[in-house]
Amino acid sequence: MVIISSKPQTTRHRILGLMSGEDYQVVLSDSPGIIQQPAYGMQHAMNKFAYSVFEDADIILFVTDIYENYTGEEPVITKIKHAEAKKYLIINKCDEDKNNKAEELIETWKERIAFDRTFIISAREKIHTEELWAQILEDLPEGPAYYPKDQLSDKSERFFVSEIIREQILSLYKQEVPYSCEVVVHRFKEEEKKGQPILMIYADIYVDRKSQKPIIIGKQGEAIKKLGIQSREALEKFFGTHVFLDLNVKIKENWRNDERQLRQFGYNEH
Repeated sequence: MVIISSKPQTTRHRILGLMSGEDYQVVLSDSPGIIQQPAYGMQHAMNKFAYSVFEDADIILFVTDIYENYTGEEPVITKIKHAEAKKYLIINKCDEDKNNKAEELIETWKERIAFDRTFIISAREKIHTEELWAQILEDLPEGPAYYPKDQLSDKSERFFVSEIIREQILSLYKQEVPYSCEVVVHRFKEEEKKGQPILMIYADIYVDRKSQKPIIIGKQGEAIKKLGIQSREALEKFFGTHVFLDLNVKIKENWRNDERQLRQFGYNEH
């Protein structure tokens, strides 16, 4: 589960998704986008996560869509251009392409990067996604399985809880506030209530300025109440069970530039 938002810098960590079959294991790596002018220590750490992908990938999947515009001068384009791994151009949202924009984009991208494969797909409608997956399996080099076959990610359940809550923060709050938040789960335990299983989750939302705490809480607690409801519903969908969620807001001033705090929040893993 990777959180999705139209806002930039949604992904903060490098997350591995594991796809295992009888005779294969594919490790999919999702990383933050490259920030051209990082302003915080956190953003420098995010760039490290992003650059690490180019060092160990066997295949680079560059996913764009019929609406996105690139100049060709972006740092990520330069990194892809000089990467030694195989490169796939994947143009998404073909189900919305009424004017053959994807074909025009293919010609534009040919002038920028020598892609090994090109796919026009719709992830939502699953158009040409099977062909893409089959090609990935064919092009990947053989090697040992690095993870148990029943494992789906290198991240813990607590990590995904924090990501789900952060996704709701991105959805509900505006301007700088979502980018100043970090979510830490300090209790995650399955219990039983009235004969039914229930996940007891306690999480802290850290902000980096005192003025942001009342924004997260809202007038008479209405904002954090809405955040709690939406987060709990998303968590119940993810885990398939009842969830009790307790959220608290705490202040860690300037945490995005605090090396010790960044280490505690997991931004020094790569």
